[in-house]
Amino acid sequence: AFYQHSSSCTIHQEAIEDSLQTIHDIATENLGALCLTKLYRPLKITLNPERYTGARQKADLAAVVLQDVGVSRHNGLLDALAKGLLSDAHVTSARILSINVTDGLLTNSVWWNKEPGGMGAPLRVEAEGIAIGTKPDPSYPWFEDETSSPGLRSPKFTPTPPDISYRGWWTYPYYSCGQKKWILSYSVAIPPMGRHGIRGFLSIDIDISDLQVNQCNNPNRFEILSYNQHLRQYYPFVRNLKLGEDEQLRQIEAFHGSHKCHIHSMRCEYRPVVTSVIGAAALTLGPNGTGPVGGQNSINGSFGGGSGSVLLATGGSALQTVVNGWTRGAYQCRCKDGFYSFRHPDGFNGSIMEVAYQEYRDNISSYYKEVFVCVRCAPGCATCTGPEPCLASYNWAFRTTLLTFSIMCAGFTVVLALYMYQHRKVKVFKVASPIFLTITLLGCAFMYLEMAAIFPILDTYSCIATKWTRHMGFCVTYTALLMKTWRVSLTYRVKSAHKVKLTDKQLLQWMVPILLVMFIYLGTWTLSAPPTAEKIEDQYGLIFKQCSYNWWDHSLAIGEVLFLAWGIRVCYNVRNAESLYNEAKLISYAIYNIALVNTTMVAFHLFIFPQAGPDIKYLLGFIRTQLSTSVTIALVFGPKVLRILRGQGDQWDQRARKRGITASFSLNGIGLVPEETADLYQENEELKEEIQKLAAQIEFMKIVHMEMNNRHLKPKPGGYFTMKSPLGKSFGGGAGTGAGGTSGGGSGSGSHRHKHTKDDSVKEHSGVTEDGHSGTNSCYSGTANSIG
Repeated sequence: AFYQHSSSCTIHQEAIEDSLQTIHDIATENLGALCLTKLYRPLKITLNPERYTGARQKADLAAVVLQDVGVSRHNGLLDALAKGLLSDAHVTSARILSINVTDGLLTNSVWWNKEPGGMGAPLRVEAEGIAIGTKPDPSYPWFEDETSSPGLRSPKFTPTPPDISYRGWWTYPYYSCGQKKWILSYSVAIPPMGRHGIRGFLSIDIDISDLQVNQCNNPNRFEILSYNQHLRQYYPFVRNLKLGEDEQLRQIEAFHGSHKCHIHSMRCEYRPVVTSVIGAAALTLGPNGTGPVGGQNSINGSFGGGSGSVLLATGGSALQTVVNGWTRGAYQCRCKDGFYSFRHPDGFNGSIMEVAYQEYRDNISSYYKEVFVCVRCAPGCATCTGPEPCLASYNWAFRTTLLTFSIMCAGFTVVLALYMYQHRKVKVFKVASPIFLTITLLGCAFMYLEMAAIFPILDTYSCIATKWTRHMGFCVTYTALLMKTWRVSLTYRVKSAHKVKLTDKQLLQWMVPILLVMFIYLGTWTLSAPPTAEKIEDQYGLIFKQCSYNWWDHSLAIGEVLFLAWGIRVCYNVRNAESLYNEAKLISYAIYNIALVNTTMVAFHLFIFPQAGPDIKYLLGFIRTQLSTSVTIALVFGPKVLRILRGQGDQWDQRARKRGITASFSLNGIGLVPEETADLYQENEELKEEIQKLAAQIEFMKIVHMEMNNRHLKPKPGGYFTMKSPLGKSFGGGAGTGAGGTSGGGSGSGSHRHKHTKDDSVKEHSGVTEDGHSGTNSCYSGTANSIG
């Protein structure tokens, strides 16, 4: 079955090529003496007769009438029916024959032709081939003897479609040398009324010179309109173009796709030959409308053009325009997008392609495959006119060097994190919150990896990786540094006597929501509208890919600018704060640097190098990464590592001691204590309880000293200093002993004791009034001594 299908396709292709060669010979008047010996030149292709359904139905009706009334008794009826068939706009000739069934001779015949142009009365034709008493000429393409071909199943007629029933048969299209027209005939055999009676034969000719040999692919409505626009563009004198509903039917479907354009690199554009007739002279324009290609005194000696020329518009007797639809090679082979022809930028003429293909098929020349071709454009070119490159070149050695250095920097951050973990108990790292230092290094490693994301030719996946490494790395690094600085800001700005407790755990609880917001934003961006790689041009017009920028980028940029502004404000608030190892100031410098570098590089991309090539943009990205990330690592970790290498990692900053920096100004709340400290929160709670106990004791001793031996205060019943209380008895016993001695001695002793007590009371009172803190200390000392 496969070989049968291939064989039928080959035969069909050969029939099309033979038909095209016949059309070409007729259009170029190469028939010569052939028209003298053979008046009709049939083709081997079938037409779609749907356009002529009305004429066929009239012919069938006339055949039914003649079958009912007979064809031999009504000579006037034959003429009337033949003239009536000419009333159809497409019918140019009608003939009715009466043939004797016994000998096949003509008993009667009528043949009427329509006046050229459709004006005037019909003309009766007296042809030798249908003379009465003779047999019809078998060379007529519209006639076949029913005795030799029962049912008119003759090679002259096309097979009837299986789903359609006709009374007659359509012929293959043929060219009439006498009329110089392309004709399609419809013939109907009229059976005799008796076994030995007269049978009839009816045939009509339809002028199909207005059809078009379109060798391009099956056109759609848009292509038909484009063809008409082409006519108006190149031939402004063409008016009143036919735009009827049967425009599609004017295309001969059998020739669709028979062009010789290379399918993979060319597209076929239909360009019919248009002829302008000025007076008695004719000016023929080429298929592409570039200019005249030849002239002749008349158009094959007939009105409306010979060999299939059709009158499209007329502007009076001085100007007539015709389109020759029956022409082989009436198309233009244009290079498709992505291909070019250096010598023929406007494409190749279809006639030339037909000749080149025929020579290639006959092994005469190979120009069809070597010369008449379109060359593929350079990679990345949508359209081109030559071999010039369209894509920007990538300096891979240069990019690899920058990428290697960035990867080494990322590896260095990992090594630095391990080094810090190994020395986490050294004071220079311990007081700086090792967990936040580790998070900072993690964010720096993320930002270094951005250079790996933008290294290859960008696509959707690399753009997604670029957004994540750039923005997530910035958020992690910047947030970690900002949290450390913010703790210093809150501690430095506090105005109460109570210490602000900000542990690493609390700062991490504040840091997680910030990172979570960035993670959710980037995740939503990736899932809903992932960034794509779009093509842009550099200053030389060369194309390369860059990640797209849209409102997702703009919104995130606005958020990061506000975040940077808040960080700068925090750094400004702690500009005068003192911290261990001067870390707060160094972190502030790092935050200032990040803001300055990012702002500067955005200005470089947008204003200074807006059309930079891919290597320049990669270099700018490398510079931005190094200035923002490497400088941050150098500022935050450089002094710490240097102190450890010098053996000073466990030594406190002497300048900090001189400035009196306490635990409140260290970045994680650890002060100048050489020993290992317990949990800060627990220690603060214990200290608070001890201070409350001490304050209660001081208040009690203050009351004791104010009421003891104070003669201005009367003892209250049930108080602490009544005579019945143990404290009062101890004081009363002392007084009685003194009075029980001699009067002089007792008196002297009592007077002396009273005087001493008064002096002590005055002295104590004066001490409290001069300095409250000193008085408190005196009470505290006395109480301590009493307790002791």
